[in-house]
Amino acid sequence: MAKKRDYYEVLGVNRDASDDEIKKAYRKLAMKHHPDRNPDNPKAEEAFKEAKEAYEILSDPQKRPAYDQYGHAGVDPQAGMGPGGAGMGGFADAFSDIFGDIFGGGQRGGGGGRSNVYRGADLRYNLEVTLEDAARGTETRIRIPTMAGCETCGGSGAKKGTEPKTCPTCAGHGQVRMQQGFFSIQQTCPKCHGTGRYIPDPCGTCHGSGRVKQHKTLSVKIPSGIDEGDRIRLTGEGEPGVNGGPPGDLYVQIHLKAHAVFQRDHDDLHCEMPVSFTVAALGGEIEIPTLDGVAKLKVPAETQTGKVFRLRGKGIKGVRSIAAGDLLCHVVLETPVSLTERQKELLREFEEISQGNASRHNPKAQSWLDRVRDFFGG
Repeated sequence: MAKKRDYYEVLGVNRDASDDEIKKAYRKLAMKHHPDRNPDNPKAEEAFKEAKEAYEILSDPQKRPAYDQYGHAGVDPQAGMGPGGAGMGGFADAFSDIFGDIFGGGQRGGGGGRSNVYRGADLRYNLEVTLEDAARGTETRIRIPTMAGCETCGGSGAKKGTEPKTCPTCAGHGQVRMQQGFFSIQQTCPKCHGTGRYIPDPCGTCHGSGRVKQHKTLSVKIPSGIDEGDRIRLTGEGEPGVNGGPPGDLYVQIHLKAHAVFQRDHDDLHCEMPVSFTVAALGGEIEIPTLDGVAKLKVPAETQTGKVFRLRGKGIKGVRSIAAGDLLCHVVLETPVSLTERQKELLREFEEISQGNASRHNPKAQSWLDRVRDFFGG
């Protein structure tokens, strides 16, 4: 038989933890490992039972001191060292309170009580938007799958002309109590799965679930300045709840499409600016594209490739920004191609003239050559 773990270790609390800390730790573990939330994970059920047993002992004002003094033997009725056969009412009440908070509680009594009420799951939708739409804001429509009430059975899940019946196993409570020696365990009814009802003749359209898969179209407002990875929450547009629980939310995840000219960096925009050999050498004025149209930029003489020109306020005003970012233009010196013989002749002549005073006309190249000579000890 496997050795029991320390109850404080099971709940992840210190030995001097308060009652509220113990209850909070148990609620967290119960939410995580509850069998109804992990139907295909047998280890989750074991963890749930372990946490429940630890909470039963540590929340009891008589059992906890006995456990602190004698360990597991102090609360084992077979060992005879415990505080006596205290009734289960205190734990049962606390257990019921906890699951009333976590799983929505439920009606008690015959006739279709709803014990396990769950909020619907949140959903995510990936939406691609252009850089222009992200900068200016827009409104778009998306089509998503959803679950809707079955029209054939009216959402009851029962075949037309029939109706769900009260579960005979739990008498409509949704939960059953099992006595195992000293322990009394309350668990979800295995027949109705906590609904308190069962369907003898399920609907042929929804197969007893009361819901069918459909698609719905939603309108999504894209705020100006939205960026890659931002999310837009549509409240209540996620999966419907279970047993009358509230629906989840839909999160629209934004992804920016690649742009032909600009690259976005938060609120700033970057672009490459091809500049001809002549303009870079002599200076001139060129047109630069921006999201608001065309801007003119003066290129000073002797501009080198890699030079960055900053146009203030020509970027994007982010959702949480108070001012627009900048547009940074990166100079890329364009080497002429498809030269005529006359152009080649002029360039050779230009090169010959320049070589006569290389340190003046090509200072970077000359400096680099000097460093190379030094490196090789020339």
